[in-house]
Amino acid sequence: MKIVHSIEELRLQLANAQCPSFVPTMGNLHAGHLALVRQAKPLGDCMVASIFVNRLQFLPHEDFDSYPRTLQEDCAKLEAEGCDLVFAPRESDLYPQPQTVKVHPDASLGDILEGHFRPGFFTGVSTVVMKLFMSVFAGKAQGAAVFGKKDYQQLMVIRQLVKQFALPIDIHGSEIIRAEDGLALSSRNGYLSETERQQAIELHLALRDLGRQAQASAHALAEHLPALEARALQDLQARGWQPDYLTVRRREDLQIPQAGDALVVLGAARLGKTRLIDNLEI
Repeated sequence: MKIVHSIEELRLQLANAQCPSFVPTMGNLHAGHLALVRQAKPLGDCMVASIFVNRLQFLPHEDFDSYPRTLQEDCAKLEAEGCDLVFAPRESDLYPQPQTVKVHPDASLGDILEGHFRPGFFTGVSTVVMKLFMSVFAGKAQGAAVFGKKDYQQLMVIRQLVKQFALPIDIHGSEIIRAEDGLALSSRNGYLSETERQQAIELHLALRDLGRQAQASAHALAEHLPALEARALQDLQARGWQPDYLTVRRREDLQIPQAGDALVVLGAARLGKTRLIDNLEI
């Protein structure tokens, strides 16, 4: 496995690859990330993973400086999974000058839910993903990239980006990897205290209960949904959480659903100082 830091080194190593497969990460890898790598490995002739903590997608009060950086351990895990090439740029490698040209997703998708509570987040994500795509796939006729479904809205934003810019990249979603109790694996789970970790499953249970209630009210979903969502928020808040949203949306575009739509339940809430997200397709 090769480890490179500059875009020039990356492209040199990929010179003979016809169809790279790619998994972008911010490092601090866990079993969920490694599942993405295993899914991506057979999709191309060179498996590339990136490790880069992207400043552009953090708000000023968020955890950019304290986000875990574990490059040596991450590379060992990637090598064990058969990764061929790790791209681990320094900030000056990926952003040699201030990134004033940015990719802004459609507001109807990028400014709701996560985009509402974290303004500018999806602009930061879209910009770095576009730059990573151009670094990995430049000059290639085709390629594949794998993203986790835990970041459900992010996956939709990336799919929209690839479609609208006509990029020759197949985007694959990977199912959420969960702990035995059902908690979605996340690098930020490491911030939880022992007590908070035991309590963290409550977000998943709240989404599951909301989904069941939505299905039971499918005949008049639009009428009942606001009250169901409000009750779910209140119940989670009563358990000591600070929820941003618990909501049922249409899978197709994350808009308010109508009867007969395929649905997804999404939630984001803070437990202590740690903000967790999760979702369930129902």
